[in-house]
Amino acid sequence: MKKLFKCSVCRFVYEGEEAPDFCPKCEAPKEKFEELTEEQANKIYASDRTNDIHMEIVQLAMRIVQLCEEGIEINLDPPCVSLFKKAKEEAWIIKQRSKAELEGHISKGKF
Repeated sequence: MKKLFKCSVCRFVYEGEEAPDFCPKCEAPKEKFEELTEEQANKIYASDRTNDIHMEIVQLAMRIVQLCEEGIEINLDPPCVSLFKKAKEEAWIIKQRSKAELEGHISKGKF
């Protein structure tokens, strides 16, 4: 069964039978890895999909901002521009909520 190992230098989490010889992210040696407990590993596995969802929400919110900026630039009429400005502000809030949640997951070891 595969295990999870965390690099103590950069916090990269590696999945395998044993820690890698070198960290794939920072190239720290194998000795810098610690095996995660079953509880720690379960947190990571359980949150994997929700973290992906949050990242996708951030990307979608960024796309909404781009579309709104295009609509504002077209400047068809004041109500239309007003709607784009409001949607842009709302997209920023949505993006920041998901980013804050991801940060919370990381601080709780669910990354």
